[in-house]
Amino acid sequence: AAQKGAKILRVHDVAQTRDALAVWAAVERGERIMSRKYFGTDGVRGRVGQSPITPEFVMRLGYAAGKVLIGRGSMPTGERPTVLIGKDTRLSGYMLESALEAGFCAAGVDVCLVGPLPTPAVAYLTRALRLQAGIVISASHNPYYDNGIKFFSAQGTKLPDDVEKAIEEGINQPIVCVPSADLGRVRRVEDARGRYIEFCKSTFPNEFDLRGLKIVVDCAHGAAYHTAPSVFHELGADVVNIGNEPNGLNINDGYGATSPRALCESVLANRADLGIALDGDADRIQMVDAEGNLYDGDQLLYAIIRSRARSGQVKGVVGTLMTNLALEHALAKLKISFARAAIGDRYVVEMLNEKGWLYGGENSGHILTLDRHTTGDGVVAALQVLAALRESVGDLKGLLSGLQLYPQKLINVPICKGFPWKDHPAIQGALAEVEQRMAGRGRVLLRASGTEPLLRVMVEGECAEEVVAAA
Repeated sequence: AAQKGAKILRVHDVAQTRDALAVWAAVERGERIMSRKYFGTDGVRGRVGQSPITPEFVMRLGYAAGKVLIGRGSMPTGERPTVLIGKDTRLSGYMLESALEAGFCAAGVDVCLVGPLPTPAVAYLTRALRLQAGIVISASHNPYYDNGIKFFSAQGTKLPDDVEKAIEEGINQPIVCVPSADLGRVRRVEDARGRYIEFCKSTFPNEFDLRGLKIVVDCAHGAAYHTAPSVFHELGADVVNIGNEPNGLNINDGYGATSPRALCESVLANRADLGIALDGDADRIQMVDAEGNLYDGDQLLYAIIRSRARSGQVKGVVGTLMTNLALEHALAKLKISFARAAIGDRYVVEMLNEKGWLYGGENSGHILTLDRHTTGDGVVAALQVLAALRESVGDLKGLLSGLQLYPQKLINVPICKGFPWKDHPAIQGALAEVEQRMAGRGRVLLRASGTEPLLRVMVEGECAEEVVAAA
């Protein structure tokens, strides 16, 4: 059966969103299963000091990745592969950066260091500098005591599955340094910050500027603290900065896209026109209007799509299983196709590429505009929303008048490990009853937690009371 399918499922990913029955069902359908011990949907991540986020492991990871790059590269004679390493503002980034650097150099790979920069900045610079790979040391929206390693290809996209698999296979191999004359060299890219700022500005239409707008920018004490404010300021906005004083321990702590209360309060206190919140590595976004209303990824994606649709640029949009049903219905009114991918921006990108579409995202704030960037970028996404506002000559609430998110109810139900909920008659009976009752007006999503013995129940629909009762 494994020889029949072409689609690849990652066992590690499946475990995060479904129970083990899904894996067996995939095998029965003839899909190939790729076992992963370390790589998840977004690289390797965990608690610092605990496996796999230790200096020894990360050095081995760098060495294994370097050997794979050398083995697969086609460099001109006398040249070595070169990788770019960036990080967010976690204190542990210094330690992990040194370990990665040592691993790559031992394999004979040159290294470019850029220091703290957003994840999408590393993706852009890897492509712009024609390097062989980009590596980001970050745990995104997680607390400071977590960290992770994620990779980008030479094209500024997530690494192909076969490359990640090859790296995993090499992690436990002994490190054998190349001869001293062939060791990798390290240099710092001094103008990395300025290059990325200019790139972000280039995604904003030349005929518009941000003069007359007062914008609060919350950088979550993270990687965008010294880039995002400059982007909006140089385009003409009056910028108020919050969450831009990282100390290595305060990333995502009470600020940023996952803690937007500080942004809402600052917008009102400063009588600003808008607020923009990024997360620790600046690849996700939330926004706030002058009244303090908060807008998530579904709403901001709709604002961009509504603007783009006027010129016929939108063939279709990809969301995820968590995308609000109201967005799907709103896009249908605009006669725009919609498809759902598995949860995770990686899967959104994969489906966009499969369908040849350009726009997608998650309600968490990952927004993909592949006509502007190869990966999700909070600053670029915010600029696309601002461009839509300039084009419509209105405010955010007016731009989103065609979208009213449906009420959602989330419940976590404790279950025994391995409980076969998909085959439970009472659960399936209740599911069928609710889906029939809410047909066309709502939906249900059941999924097992990959980290806790819980069954996650999500119901959404037009009527709040009906949604709660159904959940």
